[in-house]
Amino acid sequence: MRQIGHFVGGAAATGKAGRFSDVFDPATGKVQAKVALAGDDEVAQAVAVAAAAQTGWAATNPQRRARVMFAFKALLEREMDSLAALLSSEHGKTIADAKGDIQRGLEVIEFACGIPHLLKGEFTEGAGPGIDMYSMRQPLGVVAGITPFNFPAMIPLWMAGVAIACGNAFICKPSEKDPSVPMRLGELFKEAGLPDGIFQVINGDRIAVDAILAHPDIKAVSFVGSSSVAEYIYARCATHGKRVQAMGGAKNHAIILPDADLDQVVNDLIGAGYGSAGERCMAISVAVPVTDAVADALVARLKPRVEALRVGPPTDPDVDYGPLISAAHRDSVKQWIARGVAEGAELVVDGRALSFQGYEGGFYLGGSLFDRVTPEMESYRTEIFGPVLQVMRAPDAETGLSLASAHQYGNGVAIYTRDGGAARNFASRVQAGMVGINVPIPVPLAYHSFGGWKRSAFGDTNQHGMEGVRFYTKVKTVTARWPEGAGSAEFVIPVMK
Repeated sequence: MRQIGHFVGGAAATGKAGRFSDVFDPATGKVQAKVALAGDDEVAQAVAVAAAAQTGWAATNPQRRARVMFAFKALLEREMDSLAALLSSEHGKTIADAKGDIQRGLEVIEFACGIPHLLKGEFTEGAGPGIDMYSMRQPLGVVAGITPFNFPAMIPLWMAGVAIACGNAFICKPSEKDPSVPMRLGELFKEAGLPDGIFQVINGDRIAVDAILAHPDIKAVSFVGSSSVAEYIYARCATHGKRVQAMGGAKNHAIILPDADLDQVVNDLIGAGYGSAGERCMAISVAVPVTDAVADALVARLKPRVEALRVGPPTDPDVDYGPLISAAHRDSVKQWIARGVAEGAELVVDGRALSFQGYEGGFYLGGSLFDRVTPEMESYRTEIFGPVLQVMRAPDAETGLSLASAHQYGNGVAIYTRDGGAARNFASRVQAGMVGINVPIPVPLAYHSFGGWKRSAFGDTNQHGMEGVRFYTKVKTVTARWPEGAGSAEFVIPVMK
């Protein structure tokens, strides 16, 4: 059986802690590999290697660092098909969806290719008599990323691309459920010319996470995952004096006004609600039609579309989505569906009984659709993270806005309308970090930044874009004077005149 270790010092490294976890094929339910789980010593070794390599990488001029990024981008494009197949085999995404995962990460690498411009500081000539003042952005040193199972290519690339281009060494701790793509990224970074030790992969569970959070030589940690873990990581990093950006869960609403194009709405909800089996932090999981008339029409159109969803092995080009990541997660989603029924929501489509010949052991779940969900239901307050769409009826647009704003999560939100004034008002007032106007999944492009509000994000800095550059660098400001002659002693704080 395939053994997965770590990627340290530019090469695969065998796990030495003696602990392993199963890596499943979600399509069949069978174990396909064993992944090593690192202990404290292995994390410490990786940090030591990274620290030794980082000083030379930081001294490499930004243009040369950009050339490595350009070469890495070309390799990602060359290996797109093989990376997508590898990703799909461990996660369960369709091949097309896996390619989208990689492509959105690749776009951040494209952004990082512009690092010589992005790192430019500020300069003021003549700030005072014979005094110039300037600032520069310098790397932090060794940084780490703790990444989730649902985007095993995109999120490591979001973090590592900007961090490495800025001159840092980056340690990736991916999900132990699908670790092979980050390992392959390490090989491709090396092929692109990245010095050994600058990108490393440490596989593991909470023991490895805690070792990363406590290590004094790791200066910053970026995380994407559940809100409970994000809050824990935020608190631990603060205790240890680290920078931290910790992205958590979501419950993204789509507010549908009476003037919306329902054909577009239905198409968008099917894709955004059920794509990737709903295992996206930017999935639309709550539809909020305004007025009962709109709700009745929407549910009537959604029902046959949800019933017709094609679920199957991710290698089948004709399926809409594949299996969930694990049996435990599939069972959790089923339990939340049962909870919704017990709480009084109307289960319009029940996808729990899905099974098909030859894949009885796979982690499959059909699409489910709820109507008449209410705010007090725990199944509404919680992120289900599966192929489940909940419909909440709102009497007016203000109620719809209030529902989205009052939720504990504030990752993304969408509004569907032909009214520009209503859309502008909504975008200005809604309490969420990312807003789509007639766009179902408003994930910003690489040169903007990604981040939610409330319990969807802990920390003050978003992912990628200039927010990422700021997160992975520290500013040094220099005040320089080249006197023409000796001056007199000053006993007060200097004032520029």
